[in-house]
Order: sequence, then C-alpha cells, then structure tokens
Amino acid sequence: MKVKPTPISQAVLIALLSASGVAMAQEQPAPQKLEAVTVTGIRASQEKSLAVKRNADTHIDVISAEDIGKMPDKNVADSLARVPGVTILNSPSGGSGGFDERDRVGLRGTNPSLTQTLVDSHAIANGDWFVLDQSGSGVGRSVSYSLLPSELVNRVEVRKNAEASLVEGGTAGSVNIITRKPLDFANALTFEAGLGAVYADLPKKTDPQLSALINFKNEAKTFGVLVQAFSEKRSLRRDGVETLGYNQLTAANAGALITAHPELEGVYAPDLIGAAYFTQERERKGGLVRAEFKPTQSVDITLTGFSSKMDADNYNRNFMIAPRPGNIAGATLSNYEISTDKKGVKTLTKATFDWSSPSTAGYYDMISRKASASSDFISLEGAWKVSDALKLSANAGVSNGKGRTDSQDVYEANLYTTKAGYAFNGTSAAPSFSFTGVNSGAGINNDPGTAATNGMGFGWVFGVENLVVNDKDTWAQVDGEYTLDAGILKSLSFGARSAKHDRHTGSTVNQRPGCSTGTAYGAEMYTWSASYYCTGGAAVSSYAIANSPKFTQYYPGNFASGLGGSVPSNIAYITPEDLAAFDAKYTNRIDTASGVGAAVHSPIQGGEYGVKETTTAAYLQGNLEGDGWSGNAGLRLVKTKQSSYAWSYSASSGTSVTSAWGTEYLIPASQSYTDILPSASIRIDVTKDVVARLALSRTLTRADYTALSSAVSLNTAGMYLDNSIVGGGTAGNPALKPIRSTNFDANVEWYFAPRAFASIGAFHMEMGSYITDGTFTATYPTMLTNTAGGASQLVNRQFTLTGPTNKKASVTGLEFAFETPIAGNFGISANYTLADGHDEDGHVLRGNVKNSYNLGGFFENDRFSARLNYSHTDDIYIGADRGADYYQKANGVLSASLGYKFSDNFAVSLDGQNLNDPKLKYYTSEVQPRAIYKNGRQFYLTARVKY
Repeated sequence: MKVKPTPISQAVLIALLSASGVAMAQEQPAPQKLEAVTVTGIRASQEKSLAVKRNADTHIDVISAEDIGKMPDKNVADSLARVPGVTILNSPSGGSGGFDERDRVGLRGTNPSLTQTLVDSHAIANGDWFVLDQSGSGVGRSVSYSLLPSELVNRVEVRKNAEASLVEGGTAGSVNIITRKPLDFANALTFEAGLGAVYADLPKKTDPQLSALINFKNEAKTFGVLVQAFSEKRSLRRDGVETLGYNQLTAANAGALITAHPELEGVYAPDLIGAAYFTQERERKGGLVRAEFKPTQSVDITLTGFSSKMDADNYNRNFMIAPRPGNIAGATLSNYEISTDKKGVKTLTKATFDWSSPSTAGYYDMISRKASASSDFISLEGAWKVSDALKLSANAGVSNGKGRTDSQDVYEANLYTTKAGYAFNGTSAAPSFSFTGVNSGAGINNDPGTAATNGMGFGWVFGVENLVVNDKDTWAQVDGEYTLDAGILKSLSFGARSAKHDRHTGSTVNQRPGCSTGTAYGAEMYTWSASYYCTGGAAVSSYAIANSPKFTQYYPGNFASGLGGSVPSNIAYITPEDLAAFDAKYTNRIDTASGVGAAVHSPIQGGEYGVKETTTAAYLQGNLEGDGWSGNAGLRLVKTKQSSYAWSYSASSGTSVTSAWGTEYLIPASQSYTDILPSASIRIDVTKDVVARLALSRTLTRADYTALSSAVSLNTAGMYLDNSIVGGGTAGNPALKPIRSTNFDANVEWYFAPRAFASIGAFHMEMGSYITDGTFTATYPTMLTNTAGGASQLVNRQFTLTGPTNKKASVTGLEFAFETPIAGNFGISANYTLADGHDEDGHVLRGNVKNSYNLGGFFENDRFSARLNYSHTDDIYIGADRGADYYQKANGVLSASLGYKFSDNFAVSLDGQNLNDPKLKYYTSEVQPRAIYKNGRQFYLTARVKY
C-alpha cells in the first residue's frame, strides 16, 4: 500500500531530532515531492489487520500471517495471546499441570469450552495426549492448539459477536483460523521453506524444526495446488513440586494423633507433596494439501486435506511425602503450625512426624507413558456467482481427532522411615519436605507389606492402558446472499447446515501386579483392595520384588532450582526401558500357558463412554446500510439431538458385560432441544476516523462431552433396609441444558493515523444455564444387597449426585486497546481486559481471568526487525480437582523476535519464548499450595528461503 507521512508523524520526527541535538537550518529549502513508500513486513500486516477490523460490521480482531511470522509463535495460541480479551491456558483442566506451550484459548474471562475454534469456518475435531485430559472433564469442546502450527495460517479472525450466518457454538465468541488458497499467491510458482532448530535451556537439548510450502497456479489462474508440510521436534523438561489434595483430620481417621492434639480436629493436612520430574519428547508432523479450481470467474471449487499428529511420549517421576490420616495416626507430632485462610479453613502447614518403627511415610511413582494426539480433516468448498444479485456457496467435510495412551509403564514404591516432615512456604514458593534414611538408590525391601528398616518397598502397579478417545465431526452446509435495493436493506443472507458429532472411548486394559506362575487371581485383585494377595495365599508380587529393576539414573543436580523450598536430592529412578520390561513381565497384561493373567487381560468397559450429537440449523440475515452506518440483523434456528452411554458397576439393568473385574451395565440416555438465536449489530462512522459498534445476540454452547456422559458411581449403603434413604454418588448429567447466553457488546475505535488506533469497549454475558459443579437428583434401577442376609433385589431408587449442573451466571467487562507507529520505524501496542465472571452463588467461573494485559513494541527497517512482547494474566480459576477448587496464580510471559533479511529470498530469525523464565503457580487457598512448575526458556533459530 502507498502511504505518506502524516502531520502527526512529521511533528513527532522533528521533535525527536530536535531532542537528540540534530541541527536544523533556519532556512528550509523549498518542499520537495516525497517518493511513495511501499510498506512491508510488520507494518504491512498491521495495515491489513486494521483494515479488516475497521470495515467489519461486528467486533473482530485479526492477526495476519506476517504478524505470526514476526513473533516466536509456534502455534496459533501464542499469537492469540496478544489479542484483547483472549486468555491462554498452558494446559487443559484434566490435571496435567502447566507447560511452556500454550494449549487452550478462551475469550473474555471464560472457560475455553465456551470459545468456538474453527478452521476455514468449519469445526475441527480434537485430540489430547495426556491421559487425564483424554477422559477427564472440562476439555471436550475446546481444541488443543498444540496440533495447529503457525505455518498453516493466512490470518486468524477473533469474533466477539455472534451473527445469524455464523455457526453456533461459541458463547464468548469464536476463533477462525483461515489457511492460504492456491490462487491467492502472486506468482505462478512459489516455494518457501524454513530450516531451523529449537534449544530448550532446561533439558539443554536442541531439536530440528522443518517446514516447507510449494504452490503452483497456471497462467490462466484457473487452477492451483498448494502443498505444506511440517516436522517439528521439541524436548521438554518440567521441574515441579506438587501438593496433590488435602484431607480433613478427624478422630475417626487420625485416631491417637487427635487424642494427643485435639486442636487438629477438623484441620486439613496435605495428602501428598512430591518432587515431580517430568520429561517429554514431542514430535509434531503433518501438513495441508489444497487444490483450487476456478473454471470461470463465477465458480470457485476448493478441496482441502489437513493432518497433524503429535507423538508425546513422556515420563513423570514423583517422589512424595504422604502425611495422610492413615499414615500419621500413630506418629508423634512436633514442630507444627496451623494456618487459617480468609474463609476460616484451617490447614496443617508445617509438621514433623516420628514413628517408633519404620512406617509408610510416602510413595514414589514412576510413570512412563506412550501417548499421542492427532487431528485431521478433509473438506470440499464451492462458490458460485449465479448472477450479479445472487451468490451461493457450500461446504462439506469430515474431521477426526484422536487422543491415545497406548501404555502406562508404572512402578510405585512405598517409602518407609521413622521420621519425616514438611513445611509450606506460601503459594509463590515450593514447599519443603524431607525423610530420614530414605533414598531411592538404597535398594528395595523384600517384603512390601512390612518394613524392617528405612528405605523403599514395592507398592503397586496401576494405570489404564489402550485408552483411545475418538472424536469425529461431519458437516454439510449451504449459504447464499441475494443483493437487492430496498432502502437500507442491501442484501439477504440465508442458509442451512447439518452436522453430526461422535465422541467415544474404546474398552481399556486396567493393569495390576501379577501373581506367581501357576496361581490364579483372587477376587480382591479385581478392585483397589489393600489385600494384595493371590488365591494361593502368596504375596501378590513377591516374585516381582525379587526381580525389581535397578534404579540407575538420577534427577538432575539442579532439579527445582529457583522454585524455593527444599526437597530431597539425588533421587534415583528406573529407566523407561527397564520399567517397560518389568511391567510387561510382572503385571496382568501378559497371558501365559498356565492362564495367569488371562481372566484380567480381556478389555473392560470401566470408564468407557460415548456421546452422539446431531444438529440442524437454518438462518436468515438482513445486511443493512445507510448514510454513515451499516449493520445486520438475523435469526438462526437450531435443533440439537443428543444421545449418550456409559458403563457402570452400580446401576443394574439392561445390557451387561461380565469380566474378571465384575459385571458392568450399559446406561443409555438421550435428549433433544430447539433454540432460536436472534442477533443484531450496527457500525456507525461517527467521524471519518471514529467508528462505534453496538451488538446484541443470543448464543449457545453445548455441554462438554464428558459432562454429558451417563457414567455413574452410586453409594447404596443402607438403602435396602430403609426405603427413606436417598443414595449418593457421582455422575455425569446427560440431561444438561446447553449454555444459553444473552450477550451485549459496545465499543468505540479511533483510527487516528495510518496503522494506528485506540479503542474502548464494554461487554456483558447473561448466562441462564451456565454449567458448573453441583448436585442433582436422578433415579436408577439398582441391585441392593440385603445386609440382613436375604436375597438381593433390583429396585428403582432416588439418588442425590455430585456432578455437572446448570446455574445462572454472568460475565461483565471492559476492553482497552492501543496501537501506533512512532518515528524512526518504531511502533508500540498495548491492551487491557477486565472480565468479572460469577455464578448465581457468587462463585468465580472456571477459566475466569479478571485482569489481563499486553505490552509490545517493535522496530523495523528494510533489513532488520525486532519485536518484544509481554503478556500478563491475573489469577485463573482452573476447576475442581481431588475434591477442591484450585487456581493458577497471576503470571507474565516475555517473548522476543529478531530478524534479518539478506534479500527478498533469504532471511534469518532468532526467537525467544518465556524469556523471563516464568514459574507456573497453582493454589487452593492462600495457605494451601497445589503446585509450582518451571519449564525454562526456548530459543528458535530459523533460516527462511523464498522463491
């Protein structure tokens, strides 16, 4: 684009030159005609983005490919972190903890499940690599951005207002990732490639990063083919100290300890505090292929295929003290402190325990997982300009996502000692803990049930294997626009869409330690029983203990450096290879000629669930325009049908499966509902430089798939002999209503210079059926056991269940943004968002960030470019885990990019991510820490070639 200096920029330049002591002649020569300047690079991308934003009828933010290329953005979420109102989570809510790469995107202080992610305006199925994210709650509707590299992007549109013509599904808004089209390229043949490496300073490893693009279009510009490919490896190391839950001490569970210290009654003690050393090798491979055919100026057909898979094998070692009630009940307590939070909850924040003989004081888990995640789609799009007045378009496709945990190789050891202790150091530093005489290099005791000396003994093997979560979305839609001259009504948009979504898990293998050759499993082996014995009376794994793998490697010497606190050092562990060999030989996975393991090796249904969803929609939207204003108003009609199933050991009727783990029953459920979604927005040109927007809409987000699951675990104690007893338990809720919200948005934007603007806005979301944790009642046919000795009986009984439920909630907020170039090829940007979200009971909403801001600056000339950005988010409510709410503490991330262009065909860049080495901190309350993690810095060196 051709530009010339504005009076403002000239004045700034003169002032800077004067301030720097540059002499200016008293007599100026006659004005000369300035040559036109072609804007490229960062400035060109800003101009493109602001042009789209300024001309849109609704509130939209845009990031172009040049923006992404000028920051260390290795997935799209990194780029979105700089957009006002966008919240980036370092992990889903399943319990994996925080990592260096941004994974989930939320808008305006809401849970990422309320933000719809689209690729080229259609849905994309999701896959997660971490086992608890694969089957856990709260992640089903959101999309993992770790599968979406930035190399794919032409531009990203963040829409904060709904329109009738847009696919429903985002209460807070939508993110549309738009990829390149072959006929949009300037040259007949284009080749681009990036060859680079990433260095991670915590694991001290360097890995390759490769990407390539080739595009061809014919001279007639009627046919083009685009092929992109990427292959990117990364080594991760995460040092962490985790506090995994809290237990309330009572006379019933802590016995003599409460007798000796009655002040501990009702006080919470940490369940587990562990030194967690996590390593992972990620390898992301995939690409995009697109063919575009335009036989006439009126017809455009595009076929696209995309695939991305990330192998994410990982190894987590957690060396833990366990001051849980059963372990400390018989201990002598000293050097202890009790702290009270602002809600009056008391916590044992410091304690030393002495036992008269070696006792279980902790556990050591080594878990090596073979895991992966993938996402792909194939889509067919067509556009036809029937006449000057009528345009039609259509698209159809299918997308598949998959999250896999093929194996979990596990070794859990018991830690025995006569003395152990811990002390919390607030929520911004790691806790301290220690044992006397326990070192993982000290060897393994021969008897797991007792401990003659301090040290370690074999404890257990656990873990679900062969877990595969399948996610599939199929869609077809037709859209049209008819231009007419009817006063302010300039055109009518209309269309219809049909989609099916299927998310389900397969059956899994639930592993346990194996029995000695020739003996069978006792019934207790099919449960979490503490009686670890086989039917022959032999200890469950006496033979395994004698053949325990060696602890031959050690935590790094600088483990947990900079996290605060003090944790055990020189912790040894089993190599992943030795751990895999041990579990393959000594767990119930293996079938032998004697039949050992055969009964349990067969797949089980426990944890399996499925949700199917069919939606049909139609819309009509009027596009309006008057003197100095434009806008739209429309109506979208949507019908949703949902069905779900799960397997349960509790509810007892219908289809059943019997295995060594017991008899499970299939629980089906279904519902349907219809929604009318009106929307209206207006854009007003207040002056030639000031634009105002106002929007009102009704939005819809359907419940997460895991929340809709009919999985149930019932507590039936006492119900047989007393019909008045209402049972308890936990369950999904297939009767959940979708989140329906009435949204209001208003903002004013001032475009005071080229590539410059300032804006202020306000928004409100009134959600009548927000989904959060709560209680609800349901009736189940249940096999009740007569404790008096009579026969069992199948009856329909009522239960009060803990699980997802609907409540009223709202989010109210403000947004401010500012961006401008300044003299000397410099530019700055800043934005701030306030989002206050609560449910009807005053509880903060999951994913809510009350305050967030971004500060950025850049310099660019024809050869050199530099950019610096700092993003800050306030505390984030993550969700409930292990019976308690927890939060991520306020955090900031500094990133930078340097680039040098040798020619139009060759450039080099050096990008830095997490330059301030941020610590990710989680807490339950101001006296109850949950975790603190350190991932280190990452540096990307990339050479880019263009032809």
